Amino acid sequence: MQTKIITQICLVILLCSVQTLAQKQAPPEGSAPKDFTLPARTTFTLNNGMNVTLVQYGTLPKTVIRAVVRVGNGNEGPNEIWLSDLLGELMKEGTTTRTAKQLAVDAARLGGNITIGVADDLTNITGDVLSAYAPEMVTLMADVLCKPRFPESELTRLKNDKVRELSIAKTDPNSIALEKFRGVMYPNHAYGRIFPTEEMLQGYTVEQVRAFYDNNFGAGRTHLYVAGVFDPQKVEQAIRAAFDSWRKGPTLTPVLPQPVTQRNIHFVDRPGAPQSTVYIGLPVIDPAHTDYRGLQVVNALLGGLFISRITANIRENKGYTYSPGSSISTRYRDAYWAEFASITTSVTGLAIKEIFFEIDRLQGEPPPAEELRGIQNYMAGVFVLQNSSPAGIISQLAFLNLHGLPDSYLTDYVKTIYSVTPELVSELAKKYLRDEEMTIVIAGDKKTVQKQVAPFGKVVG
Repeated sequence: MQTKIITQICLVILLCSVQTLAQKQAPPEGSAPKDFTLPARTTFTLNNGMNVTLVQYGTLPKTVIRAVVRVGNGNEGPNEIWLSDLLGELMKEGTTTRTAKQLAVDAARLGGNITIGVADDLTNITGDVLSAYAPEMVTLMADVLCKPRFPESELTRLKNDKVRELSIAKTDPNSIALEKFRGVMYPNHAYGRIFPTEEMLQGYTVEQVRAFYDNNFGAGRTHLYVAGVFDPQKVEQAIRAAFDSWRKGPTLTPVLPQPVTQRNIHFVDRPGAPQSTVYIGLPVIDPAHTDYRGLQVVNALLGGLFISRITANIRENKGYTYSPGSSISTRYRDAYWAEFASITTSVTGLAIKEIFFEIDRLQGEPPPAEELRGIQNYMAGVFVLQNSSPAGIISQLAFLNLHGLPDSYLTDYVKTIYSVTPELVSELAKKYLRDEEMTIVIAGDKKTVQKQVAPFGKVVG
């Protein structure tokens, strides 16, 4: 009996506590994100044409050094897919003065490491190091970038790694749907070539890797960024000593794509698949266009965030898919918008209908000001957070350089996002998201899905 009474008293106390908490006032709204201010930076050019930018940023004794080279998958020929990725892997396997083990030991001794990443337009060689050793890291990175050894002894192992990576990717419906989508949109261009064949990978030679390096790498196509806490005089001296003798290299001659879009449906048949992985999109303006930031707001509201309209419709309300999303994917002088989702096979057509419904609704009816403000608050806050580290600063500066943008693109970003009105959202959606021109790609069970999607376009593949 006593235990029962004590239990009842505890429940009453707990209930009162919950009621008291519920009666407390909601926390005050956060202040609006402030405009982003670019930190002061020093930029100079070496005699061989390599550009250098130094940015003092933060208080932690860390320095990020990144060499951004204007070469990537977009420079590969039809029979060179992933050759730049293989080159990046081989660059980590030693230089003419250091073995791979010595590189790793030397980087660790400096309290850091070196990573290499390849994208469509850029190759990034990044060193993250304790501030006191920033000059030494500059020297080490110059060794990797300017004096790669490309040891043939490591080639077979690295190619086999790439073959395994390819095998995994080709079993992923998202990957194969993207491959089809890009291939349809960028015929006969490197942007449309996502995966090599196994035979292509296995056929690569060290001579091909070296030729690709010679034809694309050099000081004239490289911008070196240093950001964080460091001694600028010592770092500049180290840069000049390590990079001044590097060859200027070949001139950059980008081949711009001519993207294609048409309201057709392309299948990657996966008989018996429980889901249809769908890509729906079209080419849009790239970041150099004045409407680009406004289009980013449109994307965020429509499908780019977890709270966006398409997600609320086909995930939360209908339960057709678990993780839909949309994005504006950018490259040099190129971009496309796409909505993507893995949808239960039996409701593929219904989900696509809702996607187009939300696009049309946004085009014809400006969003409520409160809804738009929530999107703008999120975008502005995330933008400021992205720039809160040395690596983030470097990424933003490299973005400006790639797309030929002024500093005001960053410093006015928050202001520009908040200047987008509900009416402008609808106007931009109507102008750029022309659903009657959108390419539709479906990786799924064609036999089951084809009739469902017949109202949305002609099946051409």
